[in-house]
Amino acid sequence: MESVFTRYTDSGAVFPFYPIVQHNCLGSWDVFLSLFHSFTMLPHPPLLVAIQDPPSRRSVLPTFPGFISFAPPLPGRPRVAIYISRTLTQHLSCSTVFHESSDMISVDVFSPEGLLGSPHRSLRVTSVYHLRTNCPPYRSVLPERIFSFLSYPHLVLGDFNLHHPLADPGRSLSEREFIISTGYFDAAFDVPYHLLNTPGVYTQFPFDTTSRPSVLHLAFANTAPSPPLARTTFHVW
Repeated sequence: MESVFTRYTDSGAVFPFYPIVQHNCLGSWDVFLSLFHSFTMLPHPPLLVAIQDPPSRRSVLPTFPGFISFAPPLPGRPRVAIYISRTLTQHLSCSTVFHESSDMISVDVFSPEGLLGSPHRSLRVTSVYHLRTNCPPYRSVLPERIFSFLSYPHLVLGDFNLHHPLADPGRSLSEREFIISTGYFDAAFDVPYHLLNTPGVYTQFPFDTTSRPSVLHLAFANTAPSPPLARTTFHVW
């Protein structure tokens, strides 16, 4: 399972060239520790890490030096989490936003001087984990709960478990796959949000050699960011 992250390239930003990371940990402590240990080798470790399917013990998330974690305050095993670097919390204000679904959590970051070289004082980052369901829209989080109007920048990062031709133009989709994914993409574009993935860049690689890689991990941003904040580059990790 791969992750998609952004790097802010504005040299005048408060935290230039720091990534925001998204990753599905498959409920594995080894995957989680491998991911976070890899950050220690980066010149600029991430400020926020949006996690799906994190490992837990007795519903408690793992800890890692230099980060604090947040998850939905619901009983049972957490399905999503956001880890925030203590470097960020030392300079900016952070608050969590809980949703009706346990498969989504958001963090609002605030600075009175503006964020990342833009005039915006607030930034919201959301971690989403779409689980398949038997009822419409056949995923665990309704699209209108994910893509709501905000007057400030909003990044939505998650394992959507959706196939769509805009994200993966080389994939042949069934009619059902197309209908389900289009409901979410249309809801995003209506607000409007735009897809930040590079089309055709895979985000999930199978464990066997017979299956095809896919693009299940998606990143969306609303149109609130000014040009300095919107200049991001996405990579597969």
